[in-house]
Amino acid sequence: MAAKLKKGDKVIVLAGKDKGKTGEITLVDPKAGKAVVEGLNMALRHTRQTQTSQGGRLAKAMPIALSNLAFVDANGKATRVGFKFEDGKKVRFAKTTGDVIDA
Repeated sequence: MAAKLKKGDKVIVLAGKDKGKTGEITLVDPKAGKAVVEGLNMALRHTRQTQTSQGGRLAKAMPIALSNLAFVDANGKATRVGFKFEDGKKVRFAKTTGDVIDA
């Protein structure tokens, strides 16, 4: 099945500790059904110091289930994503506004 959410999409969190916050997807793992959103679902990770980087407790964005994310349309509202054919190509569109997401 085609991916409804892709890297670079602006999304809003529907459930969890960051509910209501928005951010941009930086990584999608379709096999696990999860995505990493920049600046959301942060966790502290202890890292060892190396020659190139300082060690310590670093904040890292952790994956969020795709079911807990919704695409943000042009109006800033959460919307579902659908597919339609335009000029023989399959394109994604926002269901609330009908706008094509990626042309």
